[in-house]
Amino acid sequence: MKICLKGFQAVLFLVLISRPCAAWSDTLANGPMLGHVDHVEATIWLQTKSAADVEVRYQRGDETPQRSAVTRTSAERHFTAHVLLTDLLAGETYSYTAWIDGRKVAGPFQFTTQPLWKWRTPPPEIRFAIGSCNFINDAYFDRPGTPYGDRHHIFDTIAAAKPNFMLWLGDNIYFREGDFNSETRLNYRHQRDRAHPSLQKLLTATAHYAIWDDHDFGPNDSDRSYPQKDEALKLFKLYYANPTWGMPDTKGIFGKISWADCDFFLMDCRYHRAPNRLNDPDKPYYGPGQLQWLKDQLTRSRANFKFIVNGNQVTNAYCRHESYAGFSSEYDDFMGWLDANDVRGVVFLSGDRHYTELLRKERPKNYPLYEFTSSPLTSGLISDMGSEADNPLRVPGTLITDDRNFGIIEVLGNDRKNRTLVLKALDADGKVRWEHRIESSELKRPVPPKLKPKFPKKK
Repeated sequence: MKICLKGFQAVLFLVLISRPCAAWSDTLANGPMLGHVDHVEATIWLQTKSAADVEVRYQRGDETPQRSAVTRTSAERHFTAHVLLTDLLAGETYSYTAWIDGRKVAGPFQFTTQPLWKWRTPPPEIRFAIGSCNFINDAYFDRPGTPYGDRHHIFDTIAAAKPNFMLWLGDNIYFREGDFNSETRLNYRHQRDRAHPSLQKLLTATAHYAIWDDHDFGPNDSDRSYPQKDEALKLFKLYYANPTWGMPDTKGIFGKISWADCDFFLMDCRYHRAPNRLNDPDKPYYGPGQLQWLKDQLTRSRANFKFIVNGNQVTNAYCRHESYAGFSSEYDDFMGWLDANDVRGVVFLSGDRHYTELLRKERPKNYPLYEFTSSPLTSGLISDMGSEADNPLRVPGTLITDDRNFGIIEVLGNDRKNRTLVLKALDADGKVRWEHRIESSELKRPVPPKLKPKFPKKK
């Protein structure tokens, strides 16, 4: 009997020491989530259930762990923390654990910093995921009938694809009627959806960057008139870990990130946008400050590929609903500017539409503009495409209307001057539904042929 009791005590002891976080898990509300990662720093996001001291410990291999600065969470910031990990080495893999009030609560997890390649090696090959429209069901607030959100295992499928990072293209959550009127309720939706079990593996599996569209900004088709837009902006910045947000004189979520030989311009199509129904050809979409920022950034970028990431579709003039093309004056100004300037490698990424497609907009004296629209991740599918069913801009074979899906984009090749984009659309189970390749040489202004000088014939 004594032997059995001692055996039981030994097993119990082993269980307890192998789960050092079990008694303290009630202090962690959400996360961790891996945010921005560059060559020498990384950001870890997490949320506590009440005010607490948060710390992340991280190490390379078997080295002695480093410790981040301690961050105190507060009610003002809805108990969120953005913990900066510093003094990292480029191109190295680190493990990390999250600690709250001196107790380990999560981990270990891993991330890899970006390599130092400029002036040293060809740009590294990368793979990143894109997607939009994530609906987490909430029976009390949802419409009657079949739940709108489904196939949530898609997030495990994305994690299994092992992207270097994920771009959330908007409608990352869906505010409901009960959420629109206060910061408290907007926070409720962010916090509740971030805790969904289907997301947890993906949050730690890769770095995350996000823009918004209407449903994670405010009501359907919301714009600059939304009374809670500053509260929405505050919360978006709390729940995501992009490296920058807007400009000192221009509010918004817009900013820029870089991976390998790619620049990503994360655009804000809501905060400064005029109402869609406003009868004014000069109504703003991005607004003058953000639009000038985009032009300046594109001008100075030397990246092979310049991805403009937007909530709405940009190039689709046939759109029946929301599109940049519906804001004719600003749209024509920007497209005219692109035509007039030698800005190579521009590709658009967008969401919103509840179906997926690849568009190709031809330009008479310049290279074609591609736009990869990826939607939805888990929200409802479109039932009627109407006049857009035969959109002449659509690349044949790229329309998906029958399943939730996401995009994978690979940047391949060992020659810096000749790189290849591989665009893929995958369904929730990981099946590739279509694939399209674009060579970097296709995204340059055609060089006019040299004309031989004509000399008068000798008599």
